[in-house]
Amino acid sequence: MADYQTIDAGGAQIAVRKHLRAPMRDGVELALDVYHGTEDVPRPALVALSPYGKELQALALTMPPQRRPSPMWDGCIEAGDIARVVGEGYAHVIGDLRGSGDSGGEHIGNYNAGGVSLGQDAYDVIEWVAAQPWCDGNVGMIGISYFGSMQVLAAAERPPHLKAIFVSGGHYDFYETTYHGGVMWFMPRAAREGRGGDSGWAFTDRVKSRMLETHSQEQIAKLVAERLQDPDVAAWPNLVHTLHYPKHHEAWFDIVMNELDGEWYEERNPINLAKNIDIPVYLQLDQGRGWTLDGTIELFNTLKGPKKLDIGPYPPMQSRPWVEEHEKMFRWYDYWIKGIDNGIMDEPEVSVFVEGSREVATGTAFPPKDVEYRPLYLRPRRKLSPEPELMGTEHAAPDGFFQAPLTVTDKVEVISWDTAPFTEATEMMGTGAAHLFAEIDQPDTNFILRLWDTAPNGNRQLITTGYLKASHRELDERTTEGNPYHPHTRAVPVEPGVIEEYVIRLYPFANTFLPGHKLTVELSNDEPLVDEHNSLLPPDAFHLPVGRPVTHKIYRDATHPSCLILPYTARPASQG
Repeated sequence: MADYQTIDAGGAQIAVRKHLRAPMRDGVELALDVYHGTEDVPRPALVALSPYGKELQALALTMPPQRRPSPMWDGCIEAGDIARVVGEGYAHVIGDLRGSGDSGGEHIGNYNAGGVSLGQDAYDVIEWVAAQPWCDGNVGMIGISYFGSMQVLAAAERPPHLKAIFVSGGHYDFYETTYHGGVMWFMPRAAREGRGGDSGWAFTDRVKSRMLETHSQEQIAKLVAERLQDPDVAAWPNLVHTLHYPKHHEAWFDIVMNELDGEWYEERNPINLAKNIDIPVYLQLDQGRGWTLDGTIELFNTLKGPKKLDIGPYPPMQSRPWVEEHEKMFRWYDYWIKGIDNGIMDEPEVSVFVEGSREVATGTAFPPKDVEYRPLYLRPRRKLSPEPELMGTEHAAPDGFFQAPLTVTDKVEVISWDTAPFTEATEMMGTGAAHLFAEIDQPDTNFILRLWDTAPNGNRQLITTGYLKASHRELDERTTEGNPYHPHTRAVPVEPGVIEEYVIRLYPFANTFLPGHKLTVELSNDEPLVDEHNSLLPPDAFHLPVGRPVTHKIYRDATHPSCLILPYTARPASQG
């Protein structure tokens, strides 16, 4: 077990094996770095795989963790605390995916590399690692976000030596990773191009567009022209550039060109593969991650083997390098990989931190408590009330706002409604819905909803969000009260001047509104680039603005009962 360098990490000696080559079944080799203790013994291994570059992950040895909004925060340093992993008796294996970093092959599209499933490559890496003399044959995985998604893709392939996974902040439904309620989100661009606090994918010229691979030049020209008919896209310089010069950022080109859900995304959806997973899975995510929390819960519900769901406290962005959740991770792996009976499987299957009360609710499903969906109606004078409006349309004039495109203004118009201060602690937990009766004067717009817990002193914390592109308003058969679903398989333009009911999904949340606090709901069609919540996110984590001027009228009268449908829990009297 020689042939390695030794480095000092805070007084501890770490053996480093650089630029190892793991052969894939088609002959392509992936590059790996391995960190482990200097003792001449085999140990279990934790594998981290991504396109972000193994050299970037090595900064975990030298850079103190940075919390948002530090300018040094880099969203791509996500493979975990190397020194801690080694100190706990594991080998930390950090690899470059096919077509990235020092690895061979080409990368095509998303969750697909050179026509090869990324899960297949992960299988081959895990089995190669398990056969090495420095590994005892037991393998887990590590890392958040993209690294987390890779764990699910790997586990679905069932490599024999993968014993368990611990996934924090993974991305699953790839359509929902990029289009929230049909509204394009720019974070995937940041992760790929390296903008706004992300180093980006470590590619040179080996990332390929699946669209360019499978369509003729004439077909691409026609499709690009059609995409540019969307005024939101045509008004945004980065998208115009991407569509005219697709080889500049081919993976982002594919996403921009596929604005509807369907086969292109579903074949990349790890949740569709999760039914194949039979090893133990621990899923962890913090409050404030909306769409990701939605996918995490869906994944949890799909898994059939031993599993845990742990929803932690706000804020939504962890440190970079990532160092949080390691205590939970090592308890999980010590039990399932090292065979240490530490009692983790005697603990509740689901654990949810409740904002406001700062309690932890536990159970066997999400939400872990019984809920009753109740409405809060939008009322005149920007009020929210449990009682519906009795006045008709002729007396309850609609609320409204005009939003000019951000090409001609820097002001995002926001209207809001508030409850009266709560007189007793009021807990809500689960998904929700907003039913808005709205009239617009254009064929399309965005509806962006944000719910806040507003304290008596004016401080506030984001509770949940909801997004819907008006042309994506169709619902599908999965929809139930407080839990709407939109298929996003076609866009149906709105008839200007017609009042439509828009049902907007509110992402899962858990919050107790304390006495004196208010629930505030904000509506806009673009989002403020900086506020209490967005300052915690990377600079490019915003949504594509609407590219045309739109007047919005929000009706909330006896005929048009605009309201929120929220998941109230039953609390013991002793808790208020």
